[in-house]
Amino acid sequence: MSESLRTTVEIGFNVLYLIVVWAMVYLMTKRLPEVSSENYPLANRFRWAFLLLALGDTGHVGFRVVAYALGGLEQNPLWVGLGALATAITVTFFYVLMLDVWRVRFDKKYGWFEYLLIASVPVRFIVMAFPGNQWGSTIPPVFWGPFRNVFLMILGLGVLYLILRDSLEAKDALFRNVAYCIFFSYLFYTPVIFWVREIPMLGMLMIPKTIMYIAIAYLAYKGLYPQKKSVPISAATD
Repeated sequence: MSESLRTTVEIGFNVLYLIVVWAMVYLMTKRLPEVSSENYPLANRFRWAFLLLALGDTGHVGFRVVAYALGGLEQNPLWVGLGALATAITVTFFYVLMLDVWRVRFDKKYGWFEYLLIASVPVRFIVMAFPGNQWGSTIPPVFWGPFRNVFLMILGLGVLYLILRDSLEAKDALFRNVAYCIFFSYLFYTPVIFWVREIPMLGMLMIPKTIMYIAIAYLAYKGLYPQKKSVPISAATD
């Protein structure tokens, strides 16, 4: 794939993604008052999780679009770096909320494992504060880029394990599918974290990774929010 085609695909996907993710947040917010009392705590947590994700990714992919419009990523590294910082913060809190979604859905209490996952959050933020992260750069540094993401992987994969374990035990199809989406998002994301500097084309894996998050939003919306029932054709024409 040529560089110009890759850029066109990235920009087109980024714009479409932002439209879709903000549409999902809007629909969740609009329909939240109609959610049953049983599903409300979960629906509201999902709404907040995806509001955070949308805000961070507006900075991340949105700033990349701005950087392209201003002449390219290399000419506008600060836009790219600040966007990466924004999404690094919000996606961390996204998984904190997903951990609490697990607690509420399966009526669990936090134990040593869950507190270990929560402890990875301040450690990640401390690591992110070091100057070596080079947040004004278009490419994550060789050491600090993967290092800061290790703690996100600990948190995210821990949440994946908990949701998958308990959804399989409870035969909970909705959350089993959510767990599968988290699994595939990390499957696509891991090569980017560790090898994108050596193989830049691996960055394209961020597209299916991002689609997995949209799939989670769709699953949550369909599974927890009341859906409008279609009117039978015969009834509509009577």
